[in-house]
Amino acid sequence: MTAENSPVDDGMDWARQRGMGALAEKMGIEFTEFSIERSVATMPVEGNTQPVGLLHGGAYVVLGESLGSMAANLHAGPGRLAVGVDINATHTRSATSGIVTGVCTPVHLGRSLTVHEIVVTDDQGRRCSTIRITNMIRERSAS
Repeated sequence: MTAENSPVDDGMDWARQRGMGALAEKMGIEFTEFSIERSVATMPVEGNTQPVGLLHGGAYVVLGESLGSMAANLHAGPGRLAVGVDINATHTRSATSGIVTGVCTPVHLGRSLTVHEIVVTDDQGRRCSTIRITNMIRERSAS
């Protein structure tokens, strides 16, 4: 599916209507750009740290999964649901303050499977974490 034949003209409107979920909201994640081709969100370091003051590794993963899963669901289209089947992260730098930014781009957009890469950088543009998520696309159940 491309943006031209997407049932939603504006990906940001689609994301706002769908919502990000309670966890992403609690962590302060905010989408700033959202489309099938590229999605961007920010997250504050404060409130998401481990005891020694570094951004928690799991927080990077929550940011990545929020971006990748939402992008996969936009790609899936109406009547279909994308669900995560694999995620991994490599942390290469530690953020200790400010805001981190996640940029999600597709590696593969198939009919039944998507793969997205999310690069998370700190306020200085330095890469802190690289996340890859695979989502399986299936028909929504009629429940």
